[in-house]
Amino acid sequence: MLSTRTSADVAARQAAAPMAAPILAVRDLCVDFKLEHGVMRAVDGVSFDVRRGEVLGIVGESGSGKSQILMAAMGLTAINGKCTGSVAFEGQEVLNAAPERLDKIRGSAMSMIFQDPMTSLNPYMRVQDQLAEVLTTHQGKSRKEAIDIAVELLERVRIPDARRRISLYPHEFSGGMRQRVMIAMALLCRPALLFADEPTTALDVTVQAQILDLLNNLVRDLNAAVVIVTHDLGVIARMCDRVMVLYGGRVMEEGAIDDLFAAPLHPYSQGLMAATPRLDDDVRHDLRTIPGSPRALTGQMGGCPFAPRCERRIERCTAETPPLQRGAGGRAAACHLVMP
Repeated sequence: MLSTRTSADVAARQAAAPMAAPILAVRDLCVDFKLEHGVMRAVDGVSFDVRRGEVLGIVGESGSGKSQILMAAMGLTAINGKCTGSVAFEGQEVLNAAPERLDKIRGSAMSMIFQDPMTSLNPYMRVQDQLAEVLTTHQGKSRKEAIDIAVELLERVRIPDARRRISLYPHEFSGGMRQRVMIAMALLCRPALLFADEPTTALDVTVQAQILDLLNNLVRDLNAAVVIVTHDLGVIARMCDRVMVLYGGRVMEEGAIDDLFAAPLHPYSQGLMAATPRLDDDVRHDLRTIPGSPRALTGQMGGCPFAPRCERRIERCTAETPPLQRGAGGRAAACHLVMP
């Protein structure tokens, strides 16, 4: 089933702080990587806001720049990368901030669930040491206090026999359990902003549903803002209030989740929907693929990045980059043929 999120959930989140200032404000973010054969622009002029209690989804196929947005905001861009634009957290600029300043924010006020828990957790450290380190570093807790809090949070993320298991190494946990440990670690300091990078990758569908429900409940309890990136529209539908569709490092479409699923505007969004199986429809539809492959992100990039694969393209699409035009209800689209 594509969506289990209800309108009541969205209404409750919006009522909590309908006009609150954004906790995260991203403006004209660009991320470039210097490679042997040239410069690759992974993120190209992306702007968005996220408020407390809101869950924003960023969706797009592999290589669209989703994860690099999070890495830039966290100050974790690779050494050959360069970030320009603005990323303001609680009104303060954090893009390209000094590591000492970012260290005070990361893991406490702003936290992240990484894509692969097996490579994100230190295989040489027991889970209790990795969890306790977060609290002793950011909150000055004693080791005993930190472990007690960590055990309590592991129990909240439904790890059975948490008091015993916390002394194990990561390889002694299943994939689903490791992901729960990562969620617990990200939430230890009750962050105001949580990034989740493909939080259900490589998990079977049953465990995926458990992880998403767990994450949704914990975030609601914390009233945190969340940015979740994925290529899976089912995850977006289950978790998010608002969605941003990314292609070639640029925003193709943005709007409320119900609007996107009911009537996607951009041809790329329509292609993603057509390629997604639906179980909530009485009519059986044949799945369609998007023809072609993403173009290289190096060199001069004129026109719409999706134009080479778009079946509706016109001459203007290859010559002129369409601006992201905003319409009523917060909908936006970057297409010469579409008005939001």
